[in-house]
Amino acid sequence: QWPLVESGGGLVQPGGSARLSCAVSGSTLVYEAMGWFRRVPGKEREGVLCINNRSGTTNSADFVKGRFTVSRDKANSTIYLEMNSLKPEDTAVYHCVARRSYYLGSCLRIGYDYWGQGTQVTISS
Repeated sequence: QWPLVESGGGLVQPGGSARLSCAVSGSTLVYEAMGWFRRVPGKEREGVLCINNRSGTTNSADFVKGRFTVSRDKANSTIYLEMNSLKPEDTAVYHCVARRSYYLGSCLRIGYDYWGQGTQVTISS
């Protein structure tokens, strides 16, 4: 069973909100870091938001600008990406990611062991 499965994508109007979920096989606690990356059409894959599971510290990309948040449920089986004030340029396939080993620095600048299959988010009127 693949450890990460995303859901929650779809069509959203500009200025709207969306919540993506990432169901984790097992527990989020086995991972040092988890987060979300995205692939915008015609661009390189980029980090969006991530969280250090030990400290709870999050790192976000500049384009997030307080619009998105990452969180975990109390059962430690799901992580979420809450997105507000969505823009057409946020249209992308969003991937949940997880890393098992210890790291230093920003979790946006590290490699990840597992990637979900991705969920499409389209911002359009």
